[in-house]
Amino acid sequence: MVLAAAAASTAVFFAAGGDVYPSAASGVGAPITGGNGPWHLELVEAKPPPFSKNWSGEFAAASRMAVDRASRFLPVGVANERRLQVRTILTARHISAIFPQIHEIGGYRPDALRWHPEGLALDVMIPDPGSSDGIALGNQIVAYVLSNATQFGIQDAIWRGVYYTPDGARSGQYGHYDHVHVTTTGGGYPTGTETYLR
Repeated sequence: MVLAAAAASTAVFFAAGGDVYPSAASGVGAPITGGNGPWHLELVEAKPPPFSKNWSGEFAAASRMAVDRASRFLPVGVANERRLQVRTILTARHISAIFPQIHEIGGYRPDALRWHPEGLALDVMIPDPGSSDGIALGNQIVAYVLSNATQFGIQDAIWRGVYYTPDGARSGQYGHYDHVHVTTTGGGYPTGTETYLR
């Protein structure tokens, strides 16, 4: 009786295991061990399923893709993103990721002009803005946003009295000596399904 129970549970075990890889039933390999017991149990080597021929390579490629995609995601930066439009958020996140020296970026605020109230503008505050390092940092940020004008939807940037657009620059009485002002074309308000990538 004990032997019959052991044989039955072994049969169930192997029957269940056979369902794991249905393609294994298409071919039978060489026996691993022969059975001389009363229930004639024979273990055979099963062929691997078709998808596992290069599973390590497929898995590695999929892992690389997942890591590459994950590394492209931009985390929330230093700007408060409340009431900003999507291209403005993308620009703020890029600036935060590329320029870790920046610790403050203003966005939405009441203003007589429409850009900040509509979530279209950023004020990138420059540490020690009158120093040579501060001026160089502001210049780098202006160059960066303008070189990515299409991706970010840049309308303009203002820094140290100069008004910059993707088409050129003009000097004047534009102020902005302690921060770089950046205006985007917006792209609409976020719905919560956006992905911001590098």
